[in-house]
Amino acid sequence: MNIEAFFKLTYGLYVITAKDGDNLSGYIANTAFQVTAEPPQIAISCHKDNYSAKVIGKSKAFAISILEKDTDAGLIGTFGYSSSAETDKFKTVDYKIGTTGSPVILSNSIAFFECEVVDKFDMGTHFLFIGKVGAGELLDDAKDPLTYAYYRDIKKGLAPKNAPTYIDKDKINAEKSKTEKEEKEDFGPNFICPICAYVYEPDKGDETQGTVPGTAFSDLPEDWVCPICAAAKSEFISEN
Repeated sequence: MNIEAFFKLTYGLYVITAKDGDNLSGYIANTAFQVTAEPPQIAISCHKDNYSAKVIGKSKAFAISILEKDTDAGLIGTFGYSSSAETDKFKTVDYKIGTTGSPVILSNSIAFFECEVVDKFDMGTHFLFIGKVGAGELLDDAKDPLTYAYYRDIKKGLAPKNAPTYIDKDKINAEKSKTEKEEKEDFGPNFICPICAYVYEPDKGDETQGTVPGTAFSDLPEDWVCPICAAAKSEFISEN
């Protein structure tokens, strides 16, 4: 089986949020899809180990914020690679409490939906929550949504470990041809972010921060940061 085939499935990138009492939670998701039109219902997938799974289960509600194409890397890093049980993810973003009681992320969002849970399915590693849409709003019709394809191909990001689409990076690397690896060695080794698993590939550079292809990692400015989670250059580890 060719693992690369999975990357041809299309997804968006969203922030799923919920609230139980004083506890706010949120995570980055690429699985949110409309299942019915009348009544409007949306399904989301949440890993059982996510703190948000417990909060959604108790509150019976959640909100979905659709992220814009140029979403800040810090927001993705905060909501995608840390736990709401240990981190106050909402202190650096603009949000409001919606009609269902769930927090709604407004920063970098172009639209949102508020949903009440009407069903829940055990999918093994994940729960599939079905939510009936009670409210929704278009915040910015001029901006394009962030897709997982853009996130992966342009921003060079990988799905978090608890995402339903997560594939171990060693398996992904095994799919790459020997020729591609030899070409990359001309510009030095790849470097990996230990926080979000983003891989800086010298032969491709970093378009989001204006780094041209062929720039070795050692030639990056010292204030260069991970385009996904904003980790410092000094934290990166050589793939070799």
